[in-house]
Amino acid sequence: MYVMKLQAPCKDYIWGGSRLRDEYGKKSDADKVAESWELSCHKDGKSVIANGEFAGTTLEEYIEKTGKQMLGKNCGRFEYFPILIKLIDAKDNLSVQVHPDNEYALRVEGEYGKTEMWYVIDADEGAELLYGFKHGITREEFAQRIKNNTLLEVTNNVPVHKGDVFFIESGTLHAIGKGILIAEIQQNSNTTYRIYDYGRVGKDGKPRELHVEKACEVTKLIPPTRPTKPQGEPVKHDGWTETLLAECEYFRVRRLNVQSAAKYEASDASFNSLLVLDGSFEIGGVKLAKGESAFIPAGFGEYVIKGSGEVILTDIV
Repeated sequence: MYVMKLQAPCKDYIWGGSRLRDEYGKKSDADKVAESWELSCHKDGKSVIANGEFAGTTLEEYIEKTGKQMLGKNCGRFEYFPILIKLIDAKDNLSVQVHPDNEYALRVEGEYGKTEMWYVIDADEGAELLYGFKHGITREEFAQRIKNNTLLEVTNNVPVHKGDVFFIESGTLHAIGKGILIAEIQQNSNTTYRIYDYGRVGKDGKPRELHVEKACEVTKLIPPTRPTKPQGEPVKHDGWTETLLAECEYFRVRRLNVQSAAKYEASDASFNSLLVLDGSFEIGGVKLAKGESAFIPAGFGEYVIKGSGEVILTDIV
């Protein structure tokens, strides 16, 4: 049992930019690096262990070989690996979209639904994202506005600033706007229903597929109910400051601003996932630079994050 540095698969979606390659060290032959999947056991892109005994194997293979106890007792309620963590570089607008809840997704798509949270790492001046509706509308109006291309008249556009937190429950209409860099922690799902895509075409030259009928069935037609800020206030410790960004039945996410060292524990309750957003660190003899991630198995015990910078710590409670 050891601290595992992870290698992230990258995605070259049409709206992506180059910051993940240029600033975060991501390696890809594609022109664009839209996303890096920092912690993933999803079939569409799996994290690979980069060090130690299991170097070269996927995280999923490691869990299969060593047993689900490596995930921790709190993960026992999940049928499979519970979360997926991404870095997202939106150079252009993402499509207006929605994700289904567990009941609908399992019945229709054969995988979990998708509740997620976004931590805004950086944002251009004037950047915005779409978050729910300005006011409640009927399902008939929703369908009609999609049909006559007036949906954006009733959506809720929010100015975005570095440090903002958006909690996107399943069923919430949303779209990341251009000029925003995000850390996304979500349920382990890749099911997305695209509603509006600005008339763009894919690599095949054809308009990208929309999923209007399904979106109409799962979208909550109301304004957002959560503020766009961390759930908790900063708590100072000797050597670091911790802020609770979001906590729900699927994940707990904390931001650590480390000055010298931070002490934590991966108990038998849950694994710990660490994502370095800025600075450099050493954890259990493993060095992590900006843009790198580590997986610490449940039951590992106490560990120290040595260095200075910003880290996202995710576990299951």
